[in-house]
This record gives sequence, structure tokens and C-alpha cells, in this order.
Amino acid sequence: MALLAVLIPLLMLGVVLVLGRYEELLLPQDDTDRREPAGVPHTAAATATSSHAPAGTPASSP
Repeated sequence: MALLAVLIPLLMLGVVLVLGRYEELLLPQDDTDRREPAGVPHTAAATATSSHAPAGTPASSP
């Protein structure tokens, strides 16, 4: 019984590893998809830096 308690998790781990390899062979991914930079769009960066005062700041008196 103790032997089953040791062998079953090892067999399950082997099955998961084999399925992972099978998935890589079945569905190959391009290297370009994985290495895309996570950049901020230019329009969002321009609007964030163009503000002169933080939101909620009262306007100065004329």
C-alpha cells in the first residue's frame, strides 16, 4: 500500500511532463510571439506627461 502511495504521484508527474512535451510538438509557438515588449502606447504616454498640474488642483486666481 505504501508502494502505491509513492508510485502514483510519480506516475502522474510523468504523465503531466509527457503531455507538456506532446503539446509543444503539437502546437509550436513562434519566438516572436513570446518576446514582444510590453510597452506603453505613445498616445497614453504623451497625454500623461502633458498635464501641468495634478487632477483636483484648484486653478490659480487671475
